[in-house]
Amino acid sequence: MALNASTQIAHPAEQVIATLSDRGFAEHLTKVANGTLNDFTVNGDTAGAFTLTTVRSVPTDRVPDMARKFVGATIEITQVDKWSAPDAAGNRTANVQITVAGVPVTVSGTEQLKAQGENSEFAIDAKVSSSIPFIGGKLASAAEPYLGKALKLQADQVNAWLSK
Repeated sequence: MALNASTQIAHPAEQVIATLSDRGFAEHLTKVANGTLNDFTVNGDTAGAFTLTTVRSVPTDRVPDMARKFVGATIEITQVDKWSAPDAAGNRTANVQITVAGVPVTVSGTEQLKAQGENSEFAIDAKVSSSIPFIGGKLASAAEPYLGKALKLQADQVNAWLSK
């Protein structure tokens, strides 16, 4: 299943990157989702290319019933974003890989952060897949709307964090 979503952030791209790579923000965002931040690692200087790895445990109370019977009360989600250095205009791209422990559902694709002066556009173009025979497609379809909501939640929280 394909996931294409974009949203506006009312702050410059370099501030958005600084926020996304801030452990305090990761902890805040995880708490908003009623989860626990298990690991947060930034490899490299965020002024250039870097890799951001975030591991969270989140409750499954909003997961569709069909998927919840496979995962239990919480799931551990690992997200790895391999960000490029900014181009001359301040735009960045990231290869993103999201895995869910104990569930054969993965998300892979690209994120784009487009600098637009004092604003930014944050977009994701990814594919949700599952290797479970017969019901894998249904699981991937069920996961897709949650990923779009997660992107919007993240953007809203970046805006709120930077507006403090």
